[in-house]
Amino acid sequence: MVSLEDIQKIFRGRIALSEPLKEYTWFRIGGPADYYLEPTDREDVVNIVGYFQAQQFPFTILGKGSNVLVSDDGIRGAVINLGNALSSVHAEGNRVYADAGVTLVRFVDYCVQRGLKGVEMLAGIPGTIGGALIMNAGAYGGEISTHVADVEVLRDGVLRFLKKSDITFSYRKSSFRDEVILGAGFDLPPGDREEIVRIRKELLLKRNRTQPTNMPNSGSMFKNPEGNFAARLIEQAGLKGMRIGEAQISEKHANFMVNLGGASASNVLDLIRLAQKTVLEKFDIRLELEVKLLGFNDQTSRGNAR
Repeated sequence: MVSLEDIQKIFRGRIALSEPLKEYTWFRIGGPADYYLEPTDREDVVNIVGYFQAQQFPFTILGKGSNVLVSDDGIRGAVINLGNALSSVHAEGNRVYADAGVTLVRFVDYCVQRGLKGVEMLAGIPGTIGGALIMNAGAYGGEISTHVADVEVLRDGVLRFLKKSDITFSYRKSSFRDEVILGAGFDLPPGDREEIVRIRKELLLKRNRTQPTNMPNSGSMFKNPEGNFAARLIEQAGLKGMRIGEAQISEKHANFMVNLGGASASNVLDLIRLAQKTVLEKFDIRLELEVKLLGFNDQTSRGNAR
């Protein structure tokens, strides 16, 4: 049985009860977590994860909350926010080590400033290293897995280093399941710093021009079907700009759903179902979610989220 008193004995970070999660998601949507924890450092992370695993208590690891839709009812169990605890990045030659809580924006900037190429296409993605590895985040033809050397994880209370050959990566998927990612090493080839800076700038401008970056959203809602684009299918189905409550399929990019100011998770879920149903009926294509649904139907993720 989990108790606040027991948690306080092994955990030095911030603890909140019934904490609304909308403050910690890019969508600005989400009900309360039974326990919300912000570890102080790596030791705090290892201790609290080991405790919850030993107690078989459900927990969710949250990064920047950019690739998730949290239920209006919140998440049962605990939510652990790694942002402050696992935030170190450093390099040894061409090997860059980044903790799971490091944002992709910071990671890319660190690599670019050192003239290391291969991750500049991730510029502008509002996630963390941990979440990006879980979903094999990518953009403009590149993926984060390309240059992964190894990943440090916590599995069943034991710290392990997984080589890239131990992990299966595919389009917006990885073989991580119950592991908690603590950090990763990346082998990046050297490049011309000015050229890398130019490419990053161009990609950021393109992202800002084509995506609703100024409105609360969760990133790309659906994976692109093989040989097609989710945004194209949704737009051709006549759904671009469709609104339910305060949730809307973006008028700028049809594979984004935005919060117009007071959207509920149920509003967004209704739009998701509408898009999936309409595209299936019109084109016989099933749209698969890229965004993780957390807390719906009393289901609690035990893994990592962005």
